[in-house]
Amino acid sequence: MTLVAGGSAGAGATPAGAEGSLQRQRAPVGRLVERFERGLEAPICLTWELTYACNLACVHCLSSSGRRDPRELSTDECRALIDEFERMQIFYVNIGGGEPTVRSDFWELVEYATEHHVGVKFSTNGSRITTAVAERLASSEYVDVQISLDGATPAINDAVRGEGTFDTAVTAMGRLADAGFAGFKVSVVVTRHNVGQLDGLKELADRHGAQLRLTRLRPAGRGAEVWDELHPTAEQQRELYDWLVVHGEQVLTGDSFFHLAGYGASLPGLNLCGAGRVVCLVDPVGDVYACPFAIHDEFLAGNVRGAGGFTDVWRRSDLFAELRRPQSAGACGSCGRYDACRGGCMAAKFFTGLPLDGPDPECVLGHGEEALARRGTSEVPRPSLDHSLRPRRRSGAAGRDDPVDPVDLGDSRPDVAGHLGPVAVALLPRRPDRACDESPVAGCGPGPGPGPRPVGRSAGTAGRGPH
Repeated sequence: MTLVAGGSAGAGATPAGAEGSLQRQRAPVGRLVERFERGLEAPICLTWELTYACNLACVHCLSSSGRRDPRELSTDECRALIDEFERMQIFYVNIGGGEPTVRSDFWELVEYATEHHVGVKFSTNGSRITTAVAERLASSEYVDVQISLDGATPAINDAVRGEGTFDTAVTAMGRLADAGFAGFKVSVVVTRHNVGQLDGLKELADRHGAQLRLTRLRPAGRGAEVWDELHPTAEQQRELYDWLVVHGEQVLTGDSFFHLAGYGASLPGLNLCGAGRVVCLVDPVGDVYACPFAIHDEFLAGNVRGAGGFTDVWRRSDLFAELRRPQSAGACGSCGRYDACRGGCMAAKFFTGLPLDGPDPECVLGHGEEALARRGTSEVPRPSLDHSLRPRRRSGAAGRDDPVDPVDLGDSRPDVAGHLGPVAVALLPRRPDRACDESPVAGCGPGPGPGPRPVGRSAGTAGRGPH
């Protein structure tokens, strides 16, 4: 899911563009970075995770998705949040999850957003992109789609995302292409197993009239469990940098790879950590985090259910105010490459147990590896939430433990006594009218599923997604 939206840069200012526009605006980058570091009146990269429910269990999932949280924002609360986005002139929001399309009100919310001048790009595994869905999406001017795929072959992709997911994603891509949806995105998390497939991934996207989007693997969510074995090696980081130097203007990267700028020339994209400055995450229960890759209480700024709503959190939270102040370069201050890489990714440092004013764990000069070696086996912070689908056991008639069917799983949060364990999934506060209201993963296979109502084509400031 990172993740594009738009926002006002302040009174009388022209709103900053979405990801593709930022990627092309390279000349005034110094002025942009300086302004972004102080924060904007509204985020330009806003990710909204609608649900933690998901029909897959990708090993690197940044939000540890699987089960629906019983405290998810209701339809009315989501509508109110969209109204707030409109007032703040946030003209694009990236919707993810989980798998956002399993919410029975998903298409209703997409329609409501576009009718209120908030364009939508949503990330999906493609399992619910039927022919009818693809045709309706192709007819919308303000909806963009991002298909997740982590390998150019089934063997590489399915090892991370699950058996059959390559075919599911490519089938969805074919349906979008056949429907005439030009320029949808193919989103790839770069790992040591697929970095050698970048040419093949770009060819696959090009063949379907799509645009490739590359994202950095962070040690966030379930990614913390596999980061050591999946993140690219030092040699592969250089290979990736060289590939992006050649192809960077043709692919999207957001703010994923600014840590590689230490090799030399800056890459296209946002070359700084935008957490709490131009970037934030709204999670399914309304919690607002500084970054989609930093789901931890340390980076929790507030909740949209508070008295001042999202606006108050974005503009007045203590956390975001602190992140927008000048930051110390710390141990990196004496490095001649600091102005290029800005010290790297906050989330990557935090979840590997490194100080936030220290080097990125993948520092191209090797300082991160040295810092990790000094850290040794010290305990590192863990993500605050885990909604992964794991078998729950219950006592059987003979006193034995019997596995519970996964659809019975709830959220894993401490109860009032402080014990961590699953709770029953509560329905959203409206009458269930589809199977996924009762079970968040029911009916989510590659077969036919509910499609969207026609999406509004009202006039607004957004075009069809970032290009």
